[in-house]
Amino acid sequence: MPQQTIARPDLLDGVDNDLSNEFGVIVFDNDHNTVPEVIAILMKATGCPLPEAEMETWEIHHQGRSLVHHGDRAECERVANVIETIGIKVSVDQI
Repeated sequence: MPQQTIARPDLLDGVDNDLSNEFGVIVFDNDHNTVPEVIAILMKATGCPLPEAEMETWEIHHQGRSLVHHGDRAECERVANVIETIGIKVSVDQI
């Protein structure tokens, strides 16, 4: 019996999947924010659950940075502004 190719549902939703307007928020490690502070601000800024914030904080601490959010430019700027309130360096870049 030949295998049938099934398209992913997210590719069939009619949404323009052009990522040229997709931006990301990158958070950089520093020496003055604690791990609990970073976890809390990521959850507040992005609405992510605790396990995701913990994973991203681990990446920030051990790899020097982490992509913590993606979306349109306005959404990423909003998230970055919240994260910056505790003195963390962030970057909003087109991805």
